[in-house]
Amino acid sequence: MTIYVGNLSYDVTEDDLKGVFKEYGEVKQVQLPVDRETGRVRGFAFVEMITEAEETSAIEKLDGAEWMDRTLKVNKAKPREDRRSSSSGGGGGWGNNRNSSRRY
Repeated sequence: MTIYVGNLSYDVTEDDLKGVFKEYGEVKQVQLPVDRETGRVRGFAFVEMITEAEETSAIEKLDGAEWMDRTLKVNKAKPREDRRSSSSGGGGGWGNNRNSSRRY
C-alpha cells in the first residue's frame, strides 16, 4: 500500500516528508514528483511505509493536519491507470482517409 499526500507546499523536500512520516513508523520510500518543464515540486507525493498498520496510523493522524501552512490531504493511493487504453480506438483525425469523398 502506498500513501498519497496532497496539498503540499512547493518548498517541501523528501527529507521533510520522511521526518513527518517517521513518527508513525519506518519510511520505506518517498516519491516527490517534479514538473518536467520547471523542475518545481508538483504539490503532492507518495510515501511507502514498511507495514500497513504504520501507513494506516499515518493516514488517520495526518489527513487534514496543518503542515507548512497547508492542510494536508492524506489517503491510500489509487492504482495508476494505464493511459494507453486499448479501447480508445487510436488515431482518428484527418490523415490518410482513402474512403473520404470530400475534396479540398
